Amino acid sequence: MVSNASEPVRPLIGVTSYLERARFGIWQEDCALLTRDYLDSVVRAGGVPVLLPPIGDGAAELAARLDGLILSGGPDVSPSRYGERRLPGTEATRPDRDAYEFALLTAALAADLPVLAICRGAQVLNAALGGTLHQHLPDHVGNDDHRPRPGRFGTTRVCLTPGSQVAAALGTSATVQCHHHQAVDKVAPDLSVTATAADGTVEAVEHRSREFVVGVQWHPEQVHTDDRLVTALVQAASHP
Repeated sequence: MVSNASEPVRPLIGVTSYLERARFGIWQEDCALLTRDYLDSVVRAGGVPVLLPPIGDGAAELAARLDGLILSGGPDVSPSRYGERRLPGTEATRPDRDAYEFALLTAALAADLPVLAICRGAQVLNAALGGTLHQHLPDHVGNDDHRPRPGRFGTTRVCLTPGSQVAAALGTSATVQCHHHQAVDKVAPDLSVTATAADGTVEAVEHRSREFVVGVQWHPEQVHTDDRLVTALVQAASHP
């Protein structure tokens, strides 16, 4: 990072987004969308957010210009991305977003960028590094607690591994906001599980050899009074 004597330059944090049809004012158009919570959390944590819609290529060029990356939540990852056939529980996928985010993550890892992968992002991280996903989590845990109802976040109590990045930020346990029906199944070889729910669901993974590459199954941006995890990313992205 470059800084001057009066004020340090804040780290540039790329945040992946959706491409969706949306209505606003008198218009209904294809839009690059992301809930504001992600952007506000980066600002509160001391970073500058940059929206990254899944358009075009140039992942390596993007990674070279960023100081950190957030892979945001969103739709199901295509099972073809982790070598499995599609099961009935898998919902609508976005092949364009899969292609963009897998390429961007690969470039970010090659550039040794700090990464915080949120919900779908954690699943992208695991799949991109050779892991697999539960395509419909209730089939494996026997409950809908992780996605209790449409359009609402549920709460999950998670246990965090001492010595991990998530534990350094949040302590050894936390109540988190979640909304997902898929989750990590087989863990990628380069990742370690660093948080679990009471039903055994993998709630966080971290890269074994990188300074800060963290995937969490919950949504830290939803708790507006607690930016510790996003702050950890921004701080990692602020290192010279």
